[in-house]
Amino acid sequence: MKRRVAIVAGTLLVLAGLLGGLNWLFPLPPAPQYSPLVLAADGTVLHAFLNPTQKWRMKTELREITPALRQTIIEKEDRYFYYHPGVNPLAILKAAGRNLTGSGRTTGASTITMQVARLLEPKERTWPNKLLEMLRALQLEAHYSKAEILQLYLNLVPYGGNVEGVKSAALLYFQQPPDYLSLAQTVTLAIIPNRPRGVVLGRHNAAIRQERNRWLRRFDAQRLFPHQAIADALLEPLDVQRHAAPRLAPHLARRLVRQFPGQPSLRATLVRSKQAKAEDLTRNYVRRLQELGITNAAVLVVNNRSRAVEAYVGSADFRDAASKGQNDGVQAIRSPGSTLKPLLYAVALDKGLVTPKLLLPDVPTNFNGYQPENFDKRCNGEVPLDRALAYSLNIPAVRVLSELGVPTFTDKLRAAGFRRVARDAPHLGLSTILGGCGATLEELTNLYVTLARGGQYAPLQWQAPARPQAPTALFSDASAFLITDILAQLTRPDLPVGYEASLRLPKVAWKTGTSYGRRDAWSIGYNKEYTIGVWVGNFSGQGSPALTGSDVATPLLFDLFNALAYNSPNNWFQPPASLDFRLVCAETGLPPGETCPNQLIDYFLPGISTTRRCQHQKEVLLSADGQYAYCRACAPPAGYRRELYPNLQPEVLAFKEAQGIPYRRLPPHNPACQLVRGGRDRAPSITSPLANSEYVLTKGERQQLLLSCTTDNEVRQVYWYVNDRFLRAAAANERIFFRPPAGSVKISCADDHGRNTDVRVLVTEL
Repeated sequence: MKRRVAIVAGTLLVLAGLLGGLNWLFPLPPAPQYSPLVLAADGTVLHAFLNPTQKWRMKTELREITPALRQTIIEKEDRYFYYHPGVNPLAILKAAGRNLTGSGRTTGASTITMQVARLLEPKERTWPNKLLEMLRALQLEAHYSKAEILQLYLNLVPYGGNVEGVKSAALLYFQQPPDYLSLAQTVTLAIIPNRPRGVVLGRHNAAIRQERNRWLRRFDAQRLFPHQAIADALLEPLDVQRHAAPRLAPHLARRLVRQFPGQPSLRATLVRSKQAKAEDLTRNYVRRLQELGITNAAVLVVNNRSRAVEAYVGSADFRDAASKGQNDGVQAIRSPGSTLKPLLYAVALDKGLVTPKLLLPDVPTNFNGYQPENFDKRCNGEVPLDRALAYSLNIPAVRVLSELGVPTFTDKLRAAGFRRVARDAPHLGLSTILGGCGATLEELTNLYVTLARGGQYAPLQWQAPARPQAPTALFSDASAFLITDILAQLTRPDLPVGYEASLRLPKVAWKTGTSYGRRDAWSIGYNKEYTIGVWVGNFSGQGSPALTGSDVATPLLFDLFNALAYNSPNNWFQPPASLDFRLVCAETGLPPGETCPNQLIDYFLPGISTTRRCQHQKEVLLSADGQYAYCRACAPPAGYRRELYPNLQPEVLAFKEAQGIPYRRLPPHNPACQLVRGGRDRAPSITSPLANSEYVLTKGERQQLLLSCTTDNEVRQVYWYVNDRFLRAAAANERIFFRPPAGSVKISCADDHGRNTDVRVLVTEL
């Protein structure tokens, strides 16, 4: 007995050695190269690519091989598939007898495994090659299970042209995956591989239907399927044609395939219906804009709860080469315009610098040589922060950034995933808040997702199932709510009287942006469920007079919201417990002082928001006749009176003077006073020329430089000097011109209180 066991074991070892040697000498053929597929979140195919050999060979997964498909293929091709080791000896003997005697139909006795061997290594049909197929079949059976061999067969069977595999045929002809096919469709695909060139779906439908029904009756006779199922299948028409491969979300599909090469299928987070709707709306919308010189748009739709991207439109038409449709507008680095302002104000709220009703100067201002302008070229004097954000005013935003500090702001952008800002941060200045940096639609949309999530930042999710990372706090939930509350007050373009006119339309908070030169139009909106980002423009970088965020991008934003979130629950954001109310002075937005009769209610962050009291009026000592003002040093012991005067900032005073806006101005200071009062912070501020700037003048022409400044309320006269030589005296708000000498020029301005400011410029003559 032991001897027999030893003999058997030795025999098995020898066979194993022989098999190992054969595997080493004749390794298995390489695995098939499949067509990369990008799937929607529900598993349906969004986009398919040709495989490296330019064939449609989409991988049929084991779960897609239905019992009907398995039974049909095995019954038709190899009914003893589960019982032979890859080669059927009885079938070989029967086939050899028929072929030698010439009786019956000539056959090759190929099993499914042998067909797989031939499909993996196509060769001319000769007896030696048939023997090689048999050896390969035995080898395949030793390495793969029956289910895996059947899967290989279903992935390799030809269907004419460059279509291979059941899944490719099912999608291209029936527009359904294999596990969704009817019995009639399943049998149709089972009979084609025998004659993929002679019988072509879409061309020979009548002949294919006749052959299909013949096999159905045969299966009925064999009781392979229920009789009623066969009867229904026999009545099913066959009117098919070849369709184009799925082509949704081409930009994201290409992005994922490049990121994960070699994967036969990649499941994205996209929702098929929303992706299709977003593509249709974007394409049709851009068609209407083409006569305005606007040729493209990009859209991103994000589910706020999971941060999963549910629609991704990189361009209006991927196939439009003239408009560079293959460019991906979601990843393109563009100027963000004013879309970063909500982040700026949120951070400033957290720093205690501002509150919603705080009044900010909106007047021409020189920020160390940088003079921003509002989009409409107008100024409003002083505006509360909520209005400055809602109407996207530039000058107040630059002022807040100047107080906050550019490094603090760019650090927040870096933390929010802005890659170009992170790279360029050392070189960025105050213009960053007006679009003087690079950003992508992906980055900007996620910034607004962060607002919707109460200031919590995490990366967007592209692959399903979504696995959100642990968020990091970019700003507080209190600031997020205040910004959202401001952005939700804007009048919707589709509902001028407010969203309440239709309870089925979603409530939205949104912000627009327009880049310099009108090259990029942005509109990004959000509610509790979704955030949608829209970019409209030209990939060539060419601007258009009509290209503004509010006029061009916002209509598409609300088309998308109304289509994708129609009748969704309008659950709106609630103020967090960290917020509270307080009374503030209506003149400044600060906590009221002793002279603040007009007050209103404003939100604030307890323990964070400034508690500085309002000083919009200051007490002034006047002579009895009101002709002169006294300082504490020169006031007489008696004979003067006290009055309140507006305590305006110098640039606001200059704006009121320039616009002819009446205000109560201080009388001149006591001329007998010899005291030089105030520090450098109250000295005149030279607004022109700009410090450290170069001015190029043409020789022979009478070009001149403008001299202007802003001063304190009590200043009446200023004195201008050029290279320390007196030029002339002028009224405090007077604009004068002069011809400067070439080279480095020092410009000085002194006021009638002895305070002085200097700037230097370089003058070049050509």
